[in-house]
Amino acid sequence: MKVGVMAPQGWKGEYDGWDAAAAWTRTVELARHAEELGFEALWVFDHFHTVPVPTDEITFESFSVLSALAMATSRVRLGHMVVCTGFRNPAHTAKLASTIDVISGGRFELGIGAGWKKDEWEAYGYGFPPIGERLDALGDDLEVITRMFAPGHATYEGTHAHVRDAINIPKGIQQPRIPIIVGGNGAKRTAGYAIRFADELNYVFLDAPEIAERIVAVRQRCEAEGRDPGTLRFSHYARDEDVRTAGQQRVDLIAGFAAVGLDRLVAFPTKWSPTEEAQAAFADDVRAAGVELDGLAGSAAPLGHAVAAPA
Repeated sequence: MKVGVMAPQGWKGEYDGWDAAAAWTRTVELARHAEELGFEALWVFDHFHTVPVPTDEITFESFSVLSALAMATSRVRLGHMVVCTGFRNPAHTAKLASTIDVISGGRFELGIGAGWKKDEWEAYGYGFPPIGERLDALGDDLEVITRMFAPGHATYEGTHAHVRDAINIPKGIQQPRIPIIVGGNGAKRTAGYAIRFADELNYVFLDAPEIAERIVAVRQRCEAEGRDPGTLRFSHYARDEDVRTAGQQRVDLIAGFAAVGLDRLVAFPTKWSPTEEAQAAFADDVRAAGVELDGLAGSAAPLGHAVAAPA
């Protein structure tokens, strides 16, 4: 199991009261520190203002942050937990992803989901469709994005998204394409999208036994739908409160996640204290759980699931 950390960007209040320039300097410092500690990846949220309620505090925009961190780091993989597909035209999302993959030297992964934070949708003028419609849109958007990542021009006509002879050059560095992560706990449609389109399925705020059950079920579904189960990875973003305090309880939590077959664990140890000390203490607990932070370049390279270029 590989372990990555969230890069502070203000969304969960970690920069309340900070000067924006000082906050950004801290984000870059912690990103470099995470790389030095041997964490496999740096992740960001895709949100516009703070949680649980909107406040007049810092929230840095996700693609901008990742572009800058691509230049500030050299080894860690970079991505979202996860992009809200409703915030951008999917062809534009694919273009952003492709460019960041080049900037980073082939280290970007596109995490994407249906979105949930109603106040942001409405404040920024997106409305807030029912969950079924948001999931429909996610399916259309994945159709577009996979075509934009595939060789040639992209054409697709869907209910919620379409492209016609769209050119996406460069398409990124990674082969056969930039990895796609579908995020969400939905056992039917979300898991189905991951099986059809993605390299990884990302869960959030679950316990280890439930993750184990879900992995078994999804692998069985892969077999039923004609996909090699070994080509789909599984990751999990742990509850913030569960990883807040250093010590044996956190060590046991990490070991428990490793034992159920997760490929990746993501946590936010600097939420309450954006400091090197908090991040280093989490690294110590990861190692105490028997999980290596070896810092080897390319250690989390995609498993190579290639979705054929759609007709």
